[in-house]
Amino acid sequence: MNPPGVGLSARPTASGRGNRRLTHAMPQGGEVLTTRVGLQIPAGLNFDTWERAGRTLAGIVDSSAWWLGDWLVYGKDNYADRYERGIRAAGLKYQTLRNYAWVSRRFEFGRRRSRLSFQHHAEVASLTVDQQECWLDSAEQGNWTTKQLRSAIQRARENEPSGKEPSHVTRRLEVPDNRFRRWHKAAERSGIDFEKWVTTTLDHAAERTLEDLKALADRPEAGV
Repeated sequence: MNPPGVGLSARPTASGRGNRRLTHAMPQGGEVLTTRVGLQIPAGLNFDTWERAGRTLAGIVDSSAWWLGDWLVYGKDNYADRYERGIRAAGLKYQTLRNYAWVSRRFEFGRRRSRLSFQHHAEVASLTVDQQECWLDSAEQGNWTTKQLRSAIQRARENEPSGKEPSHVTRRLEVPDNRFRRWHKAAERSGIDFEKWVTTTLDHAAERTLEDLKALADRPEAGV
């Protein structure tokens, strides 16, 4: 949803396709033109217009994660034998789409909170539905950032009664230093806590493997 005072409209330019304009309602405010390779911002753009354009861009980025996730889920459900070809044709990275699709599958359309970002939902995607709803309620009511939501969940886990059955079991895994550093680097670039990145990545890999095995098992035997 675009913030009040900022409209998004297409405007072809001499440089090619895919250019759009973020225009303030007041003509004297100027306009910000988006292109495939960056923003064209006029000199003297007033602060209100600059700020509102940023909100519009942020909304587009956040919404696009849901859009791409739903797009991949639909393709996987309806074109299991061809959807990877569609991904390549669109020039998209499968790993990124898998992350979006995993979160999208965890939240049916009616449970998504428009006041919270896609990343808010990603933070609680691995929890049960009841836990998801509880934490999203708290984040919405408290106007939490994703960092605040992550911290609150971590504190709640740390404060669990010691007599309670642990929700997870710690296992030791021997990992070479170079691989460990590489994983840390990937988690940092993704903006995700390292432990959460590891568990999320493994969950995605497990989900894909199980789905592939199921598809293979459901496939009719050749020649039958």
